[in-house]
Amino acid sequence: MAERQSAVSTTGSSVSKGGDIEQAAVSGAGQEKQTVTLWQYLQSDVDPGQTTGPLAAYCFMTGYIDVVSFSAIFVWCGFQTGNFAQLGLALARLFEGAPGFRDTTFHRADQQALCSLLAFNAGAFVGRIGDRVGPHKRSWLIAGTFLQALLTMAAALAFWKSGQSTPGISGERDIPVWSNALSFVGLAFMSASLGVQGILGKRLNTQFGTTIVLTTVWVELMSDPRLFKLRQRVMTRDHRLIAAVSLFIGAFVGRSILGQLGTAATMGIGVGFRILITFSWIFVPGKAVQRT
Repeated sequence: MAERQSAVSTTGSSVSKGGDIEQAAVSGAGQEKQTVTLWQYLQSDVDPGQTTGPLAAYCFMTGYIDVVSFSAIFVWCGFQTGNFAQLGLALARLFEGAPGFRDTTFHRADQQALCSLLAFNAGAFVGRIGDRVGPHKRSWLIAGTFLQALLTMAAALAFWKSGQSTPGISGERDIPVWSNALSFVGLAFMSASLGVQGILGKRLNTQFGTTIVLTTVWVELMSDPRLFKLRQRVMTRDHRLIAAVSLFIGAFVGRSILGQLGTAATMGIGVGFRILITFSWIFVPGKAVQRT
């Protein structure tokens, strides 16, 4: 009888130990699943609903860069609707006036509008790389924003070497500050940086839209059925307001710096802003994993 109780006790203890080992193994496996390497973290998707900060900074950069080009040559690097319409006006001039007295010259302002339009679309086309990598992947958002910083840096260097960095403000439309070849290069890099920015913002599919042209954002804001629900947090309304205010602040800051330091230095500071936005993507929360 004593031998049988001893055997049962030994078996029970072994089962208990076996259970503890299994629980430890399961616990260890769970800990291994929770461990995420840096590469895995970078390859994860961000939560588009948590991207308010970086996208607001994108809108800030739109105002910041647009005001630089408009102050110098009255061309918007991000407002390609206006640039495209300007090319239509240039074509219409060919049919104005009597034959032999028509203005058939391709004005400098029209050349700059075409340069901006082509470079913007080229930048947006390059941004299609994200469709293959994954438009919500943290690695692509970091790389895409860093690419914007490199393009902005190239613009700053082009304006610095052009000799037309200061003054960066023109008083008349017929007398643009930028006129030589290097200034065209700088304008192209500025526009391309906004083109890349636009497709990154578009693919996230948030209330910020493309973060470039806010006309649609204004229309959607005014038509929001909960526009006047002031005591409630309405994401569709609040994020659009943040986008508009951020662009306004960017334009104010850009013009303030431009008036003091000139084009090259203003774009150089813009590079710093781009780098900060690049690092900000690291801290955006990831998309929640749904478990079945």
